Amino acid sequence: MGSVSTAPTSELWARASVSCCSRGPEHRPTLRNTSEDRVCSETHRRSHDGHFPVPMTHPSDSSLPPSLDFSDRALNLTSSNIVHLSRLAEKFNAINLAEGFPDFPAPPAIKNAAIAAINADFNQYRHVQGLCDQVAAMFETTQGLKVNPKTQVTICCGQSEALVAAVLAVINERDEVVLLDPSYETYEASVKLAGAKAKHVSLDPPNWNLDILRLENAMGSRTKAVIVNSPHNPTGKVFNEEELADIAKLCCRFDCLAITDEVYEHLVYTGTRHRSLATFPGMQDRTIVTSSISKTFSVTGWRIGWAIAPEAISSAIGSIHEKLVDSAPAPFQEAAVSALSSGPEYYLNLRAAYLDRRNLVCEMLEEAGLSVQYKPEGSFFVFARLPETYPLKDVDYVAELIKSAGVVIVPGCGFFHADSSSVDSYKDRYVRVAFCKNTATLLSAREAIRRHCKKSKGSEPAIM
Repeated sequence: MGSVSTAPTSELWARASVSCCSRGPEHRPTLRNTSEDRVCSETHRRSHDGHFPVPMTHPSDSSLPPSLDFSDRALNLTSSNIVHLSRLAEKFNAINLAEGFPDFPAPPAIKNAAIAAINADFNQYRHVQGLCDQVAAMFETTQGLKVNPKTQVTICCGQSEALVAAVLAVINERDEVVLLDPSYETYEASVKLAGAKAKHVSLDPPNWNLDILRLENAMGSRTKAVIVNSPHNPTGKVFNEEELADIAKLCCRFDCLAITDEVYEHLVYTGTRHRSLATFPGMQDRTIVTSSISKTFSVTGWRIGWAIAPEAISSAIGSIHEKLVDSAPAPFQEAAVSALSSGPEYYLNLRAAYLDRRNLVCEMLEEAGLSVQYKPEGSFFVFARLPETYPLKDVDYVAELIKSAGVVIVPGCGFFHADSSSVDSYKDRYVRVAFCKNTATLLSAREAIRRHCKKSKGSEPAIM
């Protein structure tokens, strides 16, 4: 693992320039210059409600002339705390269980396919219809729905761009988009970029159940879409058939769209089945499905994803995509054709390997005194709760873990957005741990945490 920094906790956060969970203009982040290590302000503070330290300097206080000031869109967005934590892991040579990318190789066959495509000079702007065909064929195989690969599939730069392009294609200013909390940060950011309003509906811990009446009360005449992520980040929840059916009925009743993030569709465990919301009655014509090869084939840096949508919406998504990036990386599109040609055995082995890793991480966390109240049924994250008797909040816990054990995980507060007293009671009590790592990496993390726990006995522990 290498040496671990002994810098004070506050200095760790300051040097990482982390600004999770900030709210409102008074907490807006300082934007970075071209060098990722330069920030506009070296002064940080911890907010009174336990949020990450945030820069005190506002972009509008910079030396830029008024004509070159930042846009309102930029001022309304915060940079990713998860990315900052990964940089922190690199900076202090810590074990990174924060960001959702594998530290093991991608399958050799698809790497060779990418190399072959590069050597064949598929290196310019390119639309690979064969990839659209494969996406459509896979969707029919796994979900039983036929889609036209020529008119209903858009290849994008990863699932994130597919979702942003989908939101920009169908959402207008003053529209409302419903998000289910806890939720991944890209969803709210996409809604803000469209100038719309995000309405957050909290799922109920510990099993993260959906209260359908709460969802119904959040919807109205301005509701344009509901964003549904299943399997779910950060909790690992797979929405059950009853919950999905209820969401579908409400979408039909309020005549709104559904935008789904199904990037973990192949990572489901212990007999759980992933079912797309698009398969429910009345939903195929009002659902935009987004996914990618990133998680399934361990190629998060290739940025190959897609959106499946009704023809008119798909055309609009394609137009947005072309204006944003023109095309996805050509050689990786070619390699993705090879990836999606994988047989059932590949997916079975993938799930089995991740199931073992999930169990290892759950044991590690419980051994360290955290509570795994919900063992994830999908994705590659565990969302664990701090003990009730533990005195510190999630951000302090994470900082202490980096400082003393050399292990980086994600505080849960950044995934919670709903304003309610019930959410306030637990939003700073969870941490997210990624298990998409080599078994050797996970075992090293477990040993580091064990040593930390042993060292902490007799003093105020960082881990119970």
